[in-house]
Amino acid sequence: MNADIVANMKQGPMRPVQVLAVSICVVINMLDGFDVLVMAFTAPAVAAEWGLDPQALGILFSSGLVGMAAGSLFIAPLADRIGRRNIILLCLLIISCGMLASALTGSVLQLALTRVVTGLGIGGALASLTTITAEYSSEKRQGFAISLVQSGYPIGATIGGTVAAFLIVGYGWRSVFVFGAICSALMIPLVLKYLPESLEYLLLRRPDDALPKINKLLVRLDQPELDRLPEPPAQRDQKSSVLSLVSAPLRGATLLLWCAFFMVMLSFYFVLSWTPTLLADAGLRVEQGISGAVLMNIGGVIGGITLGFLSARYLAHRLTALYMLLCAVSMVLFGVIGGELVVMLVVGFVIGFFVFGSMIGLYSIAPDIYATAVRNTGMGWAIGVGRLGAIIGPSAAGLLLARGWSGADCFLAFAIPMLVAMAAIMLLQRRTQPAPAMAV
Repeated sequence: MNADIVANMKQGPMRPVQVLAVSICVVINMLDGFDVLVMAFTAPAVAAEWGLDPQALGILFSSGLVGMAAGSLFIAPLADRIGRRNIILLCLLIISCGMLASALTGSVLQLALTRVVTGLGIGGALASLTTITAEYSSEKRQGFAISLVQSGYPIGATIGGTVAAFLIVGYGWRSVFVFGAICSALMIPLVLKYLPESLEYLLLRRPDDALPKINKLLVRLDQPELDRLPEPPAQRDQKSSVLSLVSAPLRGATLLLWCAFFMVMLSFYFVLSWTPTLLADAGLRVEQGISGAVLMNIGGVIGGITLGFLSARYLAHRLTALYMLLCAVSMVLFGVIGGELVVMLVVGFVIGFFVFGSMIGLYSIAPDIYATAVRNTGMGWAIGVGRLGAIIGPSAAGLLLARGWSGADCFLAFAIPMLVAMAAIMLLQRRTQPAPAMAV
């Protein structure tokens, strides 16, 4: 069959099944935003109940990120073999169990281990959410759809903080983890019923029930059904392994992408983790510092969605590089201005706008670098390498502060990785062209 099934879907308008798939991914990422920051929401209550010092809290904060890195590196690539939808279901189950187990813990070690488990599910799911969004979006709306899904993270974090505050006051910190477990578990039947498997995956991997699933999707996409499975594409692009990412011809693009993810997450998690504390240390009241973090998240939502709209008109690489440059400039500005509340809050909003936008830009660029057979592996490892930066960034800032650096000095220092990421993206643009949709 000569018709390009995937190209017809990508070039036409977004059908209801495509919109539904993206919407489900948005909701799951909102839950992930809550699940990632649930430890930050509950930390004061946990510390008060168990008498924890800052070092113990640091272990609890890091444990979730360690799990997320491992999930991205080792669970996410399995989606190229067993399906994006199956991995999302597996990860939702892992998250639900990890959150529920967290509510039942009685020591720092137990809670740290359950946070690692929860992180495994979050890290494993994120790549599949991005991949399935990219594969079900039309070419015109792909950038916006990915930015919308990734913007679910700060939205979920913002809403989750409000819910957590209510639950802690009324029912204690354990109820926050139970709430997260229930929400994640409720998504499992919704995914089973409404989230389709990737059409590109079904056409490439051809599982036993591929034909009826493909035809069901084609009906919902207003395309004619198939009498038989079309011939698979050439085998040379079907190898799905980590080694293929660092072998020719992908090696250069992969290393540049990993560099960009690592550097952006290094600065991203420094900003998210330390801004409230550094604002308070600069002389602002604690609640004002928290307000700065909230404004940063709001700026992130607006910045991510704005990038999505602009990506339909401008090249994603250049747009993302511009966001990174302006993020670095705003971080430098934040470091040199005084303690005037309004000015610092405004600049904090601007940092959120550009740092979240930079991250979302990377998620928009990455899927087009890799062909279908290795796409989730490529996404998972890029995110996993970035998570290593997420772990190092806050810890490095703590070390610098302990050695006498000021908060302003740290913001100036962490502006540099954004410039390195910008250079990597510009080099990446010169080396790569978007991978074409799989012809069938």
